[in-house]
Amino acid sequence: MNIREEAHQMKLVSPKLAATSNEERNKALEMVAKALEAHRDEIFEANQIDLKNAKENGISDAVYKRLKFDEGKLKSVIEGLHQLMGLEDPVGKVIFERELDEGLVLKRISCPIGVIGVIFEARPDALVQISSLCIKSGNCAILKGGKETVTTNKVLFRIINESVIEAGLPKGCLLQAELHNEIDELLQCEKDVDLLIPRGSNAFVQYIMNNTKIPVMGHADGICHVYVDADADFEKAVPIVVDAKIQYTAACNAVETLLVNRKIAGEFLPKVAKALEEAGVKLRGTKEVTGFISAEEMGEEEFNTEYLELVLSVKLVDDVAEAVDHINRFGSHHTDAIVTENQETAEYFMQMVDSAGVYQNCSTRFADGFRYGFGAEVGISTSKIHARGPVGLEGLMTYKYKLYGSGQIVDDYATGRKSFHFKDR
Repeated sequence: MNIREEAHQMKLVSPKLAATSNEERNKALEMVAKALEAHRDEIFEANQIDLKNAKENGISDAVYKRLKFDEGKLKSVIEGLHQLMGLEDPVGKVIFERELDEGLVLKRISCPIGVIGVIFEARPDALVQISSLCIKSGNCAILKGGKETVTTNKVLFRIINESVIEAGLPKGCLLQAELHNEIDELLQCEKDVDLLIPRGSNAFVQYIMNNTKIPVMGHADGICHVYVDADADFEKAVPIVVDAKIQYTAACNAVETLLVNRKIAGEFLPKVAKALEEAGVKLRGTKEVTGFISAEEMGEEEFNTEYLELVLSVKLVDDVAEAVDHINRFGSHHTDAIVTENQETAEYFMQMVDSAGVYQNCSTRFADGFRYGFGAEVGISTSKIHARGPVGLEGLMTYKYKLYGSGQIVDDYATGRKSFHFKDR
């Protein structure tokens, strides 16, 4: 079968998965965790093949780090699985209940979205995170990973899929697309795929959005900022900026632009520049910035750049209002932080910055489903509709209305023989 046929079959399976109990889905996650541990050597061997091929193809260090699936990554995904098991069942919650009239009760009930297609970058741990979130939330998933980790992804998917079926979940609730041309086939499955979540470059995400009728959730880029205010504690500010840039440089929540209040530029810039340069970060800044530190001069219109490498843009601003204006103009509405001890200034920043995540006195790298306690995430959304920020279980749910009657007909209410009384329960 091709992707279209398999997506159609999955659509028929999705109500069966949605009807499974939390215990059944948790059992599947437990079996996945045990199987990943049991097959650790096979996974690592497959990953070494991908890493070797990546080296031969001249992959950058930043991308190479993403491809690597080692002891640390395995431990992290297994921890994520156990965290997911401990979370409350998101399926079947009564969001509200209202008696429209005597014997006529309306309920809004949470339910899975259905069939979700996730096209993600070359990160093997993403495959585990995405599939496990879909299992826990009762969603069927079509998974397409990057070609750079095709060997690792194939092994991981086989282990996960076999475990899920062995646990008793419906066969066909997970599907792996392996060929590049299958992406275009997937984009045409608007009758059977309920949601697409692309994770990758700006150009790739834009391509997905422009070539399908399926709703798309995600973000195209991650131009994140840290603003160091005049009332910042330098002992906090320097480590925050360094961590936000270097902890995982290729991540979408890594900082790309540092904004510094002019009042503290002479004292703060040399301190932070020294720490960043020692960490291997190349600095770019406006002409004004180059008067304080050594940096490559850049123009005012270059601040919309997502580097995803050890490069950081630097600019000086008069106050928090100018910082906010800059972020809302050049940012990608992903995650932005302020470093300040002035709570009034912080609240202004967090209210006025139009981003999915706004932080005070901490690194932008905290924008992550695992770190939020979601168990993991299928991606980060900068949209304002349905889900925003790291998308965990809640973002993979929708709802349906269930109306329980006892013989009522609308004509009785239209003609005035009966009337609604609307009592919330």
